[in-house]
Amino acid sequence: MLVLARPRARQDVIPQDHPDSARGWLKASVARLETGHVGAAIEACRKGLALAPRQPILMVQMVRCLTAAGRRSEAVAAAMAAEAAVRGSAPAEHELGNAWTVLGEHPRALALMQAASARLPDDPALNYNLAAVLRFLGRFEEAEVLLDRVIAVTPDDFEAHGLRSQLRTQTPHRNHVAELERRLASPPRVWSGEVKLRHALAKEYEDLGRHAEAFDQLRQGAALRRRHLDYDVARDVATLDELTRVFDEAWFERAAPGAMSDAPIFVFGLPRSGTTLVDRILSSHPAVRSLGELNDFPQEIVALGRRVTRDELMILAANADPRALGEAYLARVSEQAAGSNRFIDKLPMNYLYAGLIAKALPGAKLVLVDRDPMAVGYAMFKTLFNQGYPFSYDLDDLGRYIAAYRRLVDHWRARLGERLIEVKYETLVADQQRQTRRLIDRCGLAWNDACLAPQNNPAPSSTQSAVQVRRPVYTDAVDQWRHYEAHLAPLTRWVG
Repeated sequence: MLVLARPRARQDVIPQDHPDSARGWLKASVARLETGHVGAAIEACRKGLALAPRQPILMVQMVRCLTAAGRRSEAVAAAMAAEAAVRGSAPAEHELGNAWTVLGEHPRALALMQAASARLPDDPALNYNLAAVLRFLGRFEEAEVLLDRVIAVTPDDFEAHGLRSQLRTQTPHRNHVAELERRLASPPRVWSGEVKLRHALAKEYEDLGRHAEAFDQLRQGAALRRRHLDYDVARDVATLDELTRVFDEAWFERAAPGAMSDAPIFVFGLPRSGTTLVDRILSSHPAVRSLGELNDFPQEIVALGRRVTRDELMILAANADPRALGEAYLARVSEQAAGSNRFIDKLPMNYLYAGLIAKALPGAKLVLVDRDPMAVGYAMFKTLFNQGYPFSYDLDDLGRYIAAYRRLVDHWRARLGERLIEVKYETLVADQQRQTRRLIDRCGLAWNDACLAPQNNPAPSSTQSAVQVRRPVYTDAVDQWRHYEAHLAPLTRWVG
């Protein structure tokens, strides 16, 4: 899930020689959560709440802790209990709104943030987070008004510049090019700010058809981002290739049957390949609910061995009991999926686990979204991801990763056969009705006309495609990469 809410500032741990300080336990919980000690963070929060059971920020902190622990049902219950306590306190309403955002409950987040905004109309952090929620809900004009207000108060809010540029197609008469150029004339001293401004300017240049200038900004921004990453693409390539060796034909023959359920529909593929579009098409069906980008299946694999290396974990996963893995996954998602006949798990990188998913959940549908490698490569290169996908900021890294990805997908095709439901992005947008009917049929669903109008799907979208999915299906992006063909030569060498 893409979450744009600003994190709270770090607070130092209060020594435990003051056990009667609820504020001390709050600070201890915050610090422990930030360092990944989730259990200790929950315990510190419990001690604080024992001293101050209705303290609003402590109640919100418990929501955060339970969410981080993957205990969603408890987190939701804690958030609902906190709503009455935070009423009337704009900072607390804001914080609980952020917590609801992380839980994917955007209408609840919106209500709280709007209440807070009525009392603090000029708070830039609140206005930014409210704009982010409005974007998830497709209310782009309102989001832009708020971001204009944020930038007027805090012109160095580089995230706000970046988010604002993404909200709509810029036009010659209405854009922020001059403002962004002026800001970059003296680049920010903080490198991440410069990266955000360059990506924002690249997007606006592209909207205006100024392609050479757009790519120059992308090149500079991506190179700066890459210099600050501790990343070696060779490790990821080795992992993808190792998957084809570990999950070989012999593994498929000996792996035991998994947990039977026809409820899950997994939608996966490279980021920017069209997975969100396919998710919106399927979830437009009244019998299907999208649960978004869940980390539940990978987390269940990680739970198999928390202290092993990546290679050891792969071997452990290959030797896992598929039924136990499938049952554990279904238990994790049961509350979110409650009341739905079918649900979608749209984590793009589930392509890593396609074979294991197929065995652990033999009734699940596996939908692979494929896109021309040059098109998806360019789409990733121009995207400034909030987190993850470190291979996307260098064209050579990107080409090597996509080539390894294609080898892995070829392997899954050979092993899974008809289990793999393939959707080609270019074919889908060119022949929407026929390909949509085929997809709905392959997923075992009765036809519903709503699937032909995914732009009318009212569900929030918190992905990088949150703006695009509100448009009717379009073909504009199919050949967009060709404007940059000469610049993409390093990528072409690997996948062209």
